[in-house]
Amino acid sequence: QVQLVESGGGLVQAGGSLRLSCSAPRSIFSINAMGWYRQAPGKQRELVAAITLIGNTNYGESVKGRFTISRDNAKNTVYLQMNSLKPEDTAVYYCNAGGYSNGRYYPYSTYWGQGTQVTVSS
Repeated sequence: QVQLVESGGGLVQAGGSLRLSCSAPRSIFSINAMGWYRQAPGKQRELVAAITLIGNTNYGESVKGRFTISRDNAKNTVYLQMNSLKPEDTAVYYCNAGGYSNGRYYPYSTYWGQGTQVTVSS
């Protein structure tokens, strides 16, 4: 399994901000869309945000207007800027590489990071 490396998680108070980063091998980053998923205890993994090679984005409903995904193709890095954080955003956040089909993002099974914990206190 190809390893993507996430960083930037931590503990923050509600209303605060965090920025997650994820670096990937150039051979993977340069030809794939990238996405962020999250998984809270006892819940299914859900899509947070995804971005195409040319920068088109889509977001999960619960984070629209608060989170922003971006990518730096020169650094092979994708970012997730998280503002106005809520306790319900608490989860392990995973970076991945994937593709699009019919406008929907699909993660590739072999391209996942190890996850970074985000905890939002009330």
